[in-house]
Amino acid sequence: MNAQILVVGDDVELVEVLTTLLERAGMAVSVLRDVSLLAQKIEQTSPDLVVLDQIRFGTEGLDALSKLRAAGNEVPVILTARPTDVDRIIGLEMGADDCIGKPFNPRELLARVRAVLRRCNTCLPAAAREEDRAIVFGPFTLDLRLRTLEMDSGAFFLSAAEFALLKVFVENPMRTLTRVRLLELLHGSEDERTDRGVDVQVWRLRRILEADPSAPRFIQTVRSHGYVFVPDGARHSPVRKTMARVSNRRASLASAQRDSV
Repeated sequence: MNAQILVVGDDVELVEVLTTLLERAGMAVSVLRDVSLLAQKIEQTSPDLVVLDQIRFGTEGLDALSKLRAAGNEVPVILTARPTDVDRIIGLEMGADDCIGKPFNPRELLARVRAVLRRCNTCLPAAAREEDRAIVFGPFTLDLRLRTLEMDSGAFFLSAAEFALLKVFVENPMRTLTRVRLLELLHGSEDERTDRGVDVQVWRLRRILEADPSAPRFIQTVRSHGYVFVPDGARHSPVRKTMARVSNRRASLASAQRDSV
């Protein structure tokens, strides 16, 4: 499973070096040259780690990192900073997971990227914590330890956000989950982010799971309520089930009334 790395910087030479190095290490790399779009880019792509060239962006880069953390986004971030203790300390205090002074050995940066990825795999939020088990649904197997989604045709890459959301769904089968409830399960009840991003993540999961994302079988929409995960992919009808329960209840009441006469 390839890690998704977002490189944020406008130094053409540095970006090329990092892209080549990370891709040769089996990672997928995307590049952002405008740090003011960092939060938007992360919401769109859900990277596993961000490498931010703080020297090139200065306080603007630190401000973007600070806003990211204030919004509750915990994506791992490695800063490239001036080789002084003060700059590295400031970067860490602003929310960076690691800092490396420039100029740096590219292989040292690669080692730090791998170390942060390993470390963050053991400190994910509760909704995304790895467990030594697998969950089977339809033609898929979700391995919670390896964080892979497999079927006969091969394995699918899941970003950290997609994995966390799918894990919530598979652990709550046949239960209608509102967007607010999904956010609570993913980030905790104190989190203040809006539910708009849930729809985006659901759409991304459907593109992976569904033969026809416009007619989903596994993650189905419950109109005016939220979503329901259906492990066998059968059509889910909460209205019919509710009517059936009402009908059974009425029948039971009628029977009780006859018995009391």
